[in-house]
Amino acid sequence: MIIGIPKEIKNNENRVAITPAGVKTLTDSGHKVLVEKKAGLGSGIVDEQYSKAGADIIEQAADLFAEAEMIIKVKEPLESEYDYFTPEKILFTYLHLAADEKLTKALMEKEVVSIAYETIQLADGSLPLLIPMSEVAGRLAIQAGASFLEKPHGGKGVLLGGVPGVKPGRVVIIGGGTVGINSAKMAVGLGADVTILDVSAEQMRYLDDIFQGRVKTIMSNPYHIIEEIKDADLVVGAVLIPGAKAPYLLTEEMLQEMQPGSVLVDVAIDQGGCIETSHPTTHDDPVFVKDGIIHYSVANMPGAVARTSTYALTNVTLPYALELADKGYQQALKDNKSLAKGLNVCAGKITYQAVAEAFAMEYVDYQAVIL
Repeated sequence: MIIGIPKEIKNNENRVAITPAGVKTLTDSGHKVLVEKKAGLGSGIVDEQYSKAGADIIEQAADLFAEAEMIIKVKEPLESEYDYFTPEKILFTYLHLAADEKLTKALMEKEVVSIAYETIQLADGSLPLLIPMSEVAGRLAIQAGASFLEKPHGGKGVLLGGVPGVKPGRVVIIGGGTVGINSAKMAVGLGADVTILDVSAEQMRYLDDIFQGRVKTIMSNPYHIIEEIKDADLVVGAVLIPGAKAPYLLTEEMLQEMQPGSVLVDVAIDQGGCIETSHPTTHDDPVFVKDGIIHYSVANMPGAVARTSTYALTNVTLPYALELADKGYQQALKDNKSLAKGLNVCAGKITYQAVAEAFAMEYVDYQAVIL
């Protein structure tokens, strides 16, 4: 199979979808790998490293897309890339379609075989290709929040760890999954006062065990959320429903309870956000102020630490990419039920139920569209 790795063009998206080790793995298996010129620079990988591993360096994105049978990316295609796609071309990347109707319709119209990293799901319910980036985003949420709490950045002037004789900052994390756990690790490490809200009693028992009493756990519901955010300095939205649009757990009305200069970090923004007042921002312009509250809602947070993120992501994507290349997408999906859950659009049909529900469109089981 001919595999294309384009340069990411989303604002400050410095990750790349493959490492030289990944190129060597694919070429050793008999596949041809095309890498767009300078695609890896943002992650500290130069073209010569790809060439030595066996890749062909392609000058123009249009030529790479035209020749490749499978495109592996990090982030969803932007509108300027839509015309590069043709029927039966495989797209393997983060898609987050439930928050992007325009892209969904474009992939349907082009009849692209669209496989989303974020909906590949193991039998135990875990999301192996989302976990490493959730770990990164969770940790970054605290770094970003701590920075924007500083007075020169518009915050209330609170040091999360406090100092002897002064209370530490209060961090409230809504959601106790991978993002929430990693946010809590960073916040606890800084010495903050940390509370996690979650709807699962079992998950809260787990959190209590792993943090050994260093975080407080509270059942998540509107009443408790309001009570906790009243004196919070930093609130992290860390909620995920696989493949679906995130629910609004923090409403605009609730914001009135927060103190001016507090910071909200909506990690769920690439799935539409779990904070009603959020909208996607970029690393160039990461925050906005609404009702006196600083909102940080960058839709590609891990792109800020691209070298770490690229290696963490490609560690988990490569085995699936190799399976798709070795078997072709149809056989790979038949053989691997976890990978099959990644198929969101195929043959012009939506094959992931949560995406279809997001737009009130028809859902078709993937088995009906692969031969």
